[in-house]
This record gives sequence, C-alpha cells and structure tokens, in this order.
Amino acid sequence: MEWRGRRGSNNIEDRRSSGSRGGGGIRLGGVGGFGVLAIVVVSALLGIDPTALLNSLDGTSQSAGPQQPMTAEDKAAGEFVSVVLADTEEVWAATFKSQLGKTYNPATLVLFKGATQSPCGSASGATGPFYCPGDQKVYLDTDFFTTMSRDLGASGDFAMAYVVAHEIGHHVQDELGILARANGLRQQVSQAESNAISVRIELQADCLSGIWARQVQQQFGTIEKGDFEEAVNAARQIGDDTLQRNAGQRPMPHTFTHGTSAQRSTWFLKGLNSGEMQVCDTFSAKQL
Repeated sequence: MEWRGRRGSNNIEDRRSSGSRGGGGIRLGGVGGFGVLAIVVVSALLGIDPTALLNSLDGTSQSAGPQQPMTAEDKAAGEFVSVVLADTEEVWAATFKSQLGKTYNPATLVLFKGATQSPCGSASGATGPFYCPGDQKVYLDTDFFTTMSRDLGASGDFAMAYVVAHEIGHHVQDELGILARANGLRQQVSQAESNAISVRIELQADCLSGIWARQVQQQFGTIEKGDFEEAVNAARQIGDDTLQRNAGQRPMPHTFTHGTSAQRSTWFLKGLNSGEMQVCDTFSAKQL
C-alpha cells in the first residue's frame, strides 16, 4: 500500500507520549475484530487455557506501568494509521452519500502505549484494538501490529490497514444504528445466542472493510500487488476456529464471537468484490 507522503487524518488522539494511562477493568461494551487476541496468543505460548485467563480478568483492574518512550517505529506506525484513517473518512463520506444519501461523521482514533482509559473500560495490549460506542472512538496500541506479524502470521502493511478498517466498520455500524440495536438484543438472549449475534456484527465489519479496500483502489489507486491477499490472510488468521486450534483447543462453535476463518475471509471478499453496503447484511443472511 502506497501511504508515505499522503494526507493524514486530523481525527487522531495520540496518547502515547502524554502519560494518559490507567486501569479500570476490562472493557465493557466495546466492539472489536481483534478483541482478546493477545490473551489467546500469550496463553498458547504459555500452554494455558485462555478461557481461564479471560475469566480471571473479569471485574479486575489493570495497573499501568511506567510510561514507555516513543520510538521511530512508533512514529512511523502513527503516521501510517493516520493515512489509513484519512482514507476511511473519504471512502465512507463518498459511500454514505452515493449509496445512502446520508452524511458520514468520522470517528476519532486513539493511539496509546501500554494502557489507557475509555468509556468502555481500560484499553490495553490484552484487549487488542476495539471500537467504543460510548465515545465513538477506536482504541489502538500499534504494538499489536507486531503481534499480528510475529505471533499470528498476519504480516504486511495492508493487513495492518485491515485492522483499522475493520474497527472503523464498527463505527459505520454505529452511525447507522445497527450496533445499538444488535447490542441491545444481545442483552436479552442467552450467552450462546449473544455470541451468534456478535459473530454477525463482526462479519459485517469485515464486509465493510472489504468495501473500503475496493474504494481505496478506485479512489486513490494506492493498492500494490499482494495487498488484498494480505488482508484476506489476516482475516483467516484471526478466525475463532484458527485461534482456538492455535491455542491447543478443539474449536467450539458455540463460543465463537467473531466468526471462523472461512467466514471472515468470505465476508471481506463479499465487500471487496461488490462495493455495495446492502451485500453486507449479515443479519439477514441465512448462511454465514
């Protein structure tokens, strides 16, 4: 992806050198395609059950360590994210106008290192990137990109761009009222049914990120050879079934909250191939 020297977004809130950190428990109400990936990866490396680790975090606070210095890699990652965010703003402004006759209100993206606060709870390396409807902000520790490449087998700049685009996909859902309705329904059903709704939320965000990828090529012409393949590979590597297998577990579909590798890559490709928001209606789909 050609990104250097291009326009960045003004909707970046960089907390990496401000000392804005803190605990406050695991996030509640946040939505993300990468949620607890760091926990799963660490659990696999240590040979422990990630479910137990997740349960141990429930309701507890996370302490913040000493502020970490900014590096050249941090600066480059921040610039990259800013350019990707700017692309999402232009793409969704045009798409909302042409397909919905509506105005798109962009999200803010918070960059942090280690931990920071959000209305959805504490953001940290353990939670991974997520979107918080409480303040309509995406929270991202760019160290997660290293985790993707080193531990998840999802490398490449367009794989990183897919992370940002997926979380902005949740903001698109929020703008359209989809997220509030789906999360409201999740509060009224069983855990298994709630998980199934979560899968549809996440797969729709994957499809929306596919629309974004298509429009990046058409509007900006900045896609390079292999970029789309990087995004598809990233979607596959973070499927619930793949993550559970890599953690030494037998995949348990009733616990899935984000979709299988096949589902995530399929819905990304649906958006990429069509460019139409109506194709991303995972809630009406009989087969995911």
